[in-house]
Amino acid sequence: MNFNYDNRHFRLVQNSENGESSEETTFGYHQQDDIVWGTYHGGEVMFGTLLARVEANGCLKMRYQHLNRKGEFRTGECYSIPEELRDGRYRIKEFWKWTSGEPSEGTSIIEEVNS
Repeated sequence: MNFNYDNRHFRLVQNSENGESSEETTFGYHQQDDIVWGTYHGGEVMFGTLLARVEANGCLKMRYQHLNRKGEFRTGECYSIPEELRDGRYRIKEFWKWTSGEPSEGTSIIEEVNS
């Protein structure tokens, strides 16, 4: 399947305990060719950015960074696996790990919301 992430908006629906994103965190994605970028904010995340490359299977190989409410910069990397829901929205399962601060990893799920 050919996934197109341009102008899609997502909300977090599930996250590991060691993650900083929550149901209050929203994500906005943009795409040009095989490059995806975006911003996110809400909950404990004051502001964040992400940059990814779309693989041939539609998965995203991503790096992210944000500033949290404690004033800490956090960075990480993520591998995201998309699926299309029956109604045409995307759900993305993310396998991530911190590259700053505590060296832990986790999983999360984001779902597209109608903007």
